[in-house]
Amino acid sequence: MFVPRRSLPPLNAVRAFEASARLGSFKEAAAELGVTHGAVSQQVRLLEAWLGAPSLFRRSVRRVVLTPAGAALLAEFGPALDRISAAVQQHRERRGDPPAAVLRVNALATFSLRWLLPRMNRFRAEHPEIEVRLTTSNDPLDALSETFDVVIRGGPDSFHGFASRFLLSERRLPVCSPALLADRPLADVADLSRHTLLHVTSMPRLWRDWLTEAGQPALQPAASLTFDHFYLTIQAALDGLGVAMGPTALIADDLAAGRLVAPFPRISLPARSYFAYFPEGRRNDPHGAVFCDWLEQQGRRTG
Repeated sequence: MFVPRRSLPPLNAVRAFEASARLGSFKEAAAELGVTHGAVSQQVRLLEAWLGAPSLFRRSVRRVVLTPAGAALLAEFGPALDRISAAVQQHRERRGDPPAAVLRVNALATFSLRWLLPRMNRFRAEHPEIEVRLTTSNDPLDALSETFDVVIRGGPDSFHGFASRFLLSERRLPVCSPALLADRPLADVADLSRHTLLHVTSMPRLWRDWLTEAGQPALQPAASLTFDHFYLTIQAALDGLGVAMGPTALIADDLAAGRLVAPFPRISLPARSYFAYFPEGRRNDPHGAVFCDWLEQQGRRTG
């Protein structure tokens, strides 16, 4: 007997939609799912593209409101996810598995979006016994209002009551899209005068320092664009808007896949490494140790 293949949307997109619809907010959905606001928004857009018109939400500054089409989907998706969750729990109870240990992680937004999230499926596959709940923040560790099991920040730094361990090293160098490079070649550093340079507000001297290192401190670009997050400058470079100063760890996947190219790979600036910080009282926490061991292993592969 022929059984037609099910036409199912991506499960992560369904979860992002259901949480956003139920909570009325991408931000609150991101906190519940342990991912970034941008990741939730991207998954919802993916679902809307997969389904086609009509759209699922009407978006405002702080909230999202379901359209009639979105409300109809929520009425079906919510109970379906509840049934899946119940089935998984029943399976674990039959098998005698303990519930997954929750590990609360806080990491920098760009690091999470560009490096950590693309690798989290691997961790989940290798360690299903650990549920990572990820929150993003750029606040200093000692300014966080909540307590986390692992906090990922630049380093090395010392904080009272916290231990630390190295995860991943990094440098910074110019990168751009292959299409932009084909249109306006960069044979030498002086050719940057024909390009738009992409800046990030938190590091206003980054391009100036690199141009000084490259022997062109007085170079004036054709134009400049400034963004408030590193991941926006990287995305702008991917979209062909200009040349960005790319953090090597966070663009390694794009360089390997050919989505970005580094026209001057031998000229780079040093950058702070990534470190994991955790409360002294959790120094021997086995789940945190497993997660940090895995992060360090992934960091060696990136390097």
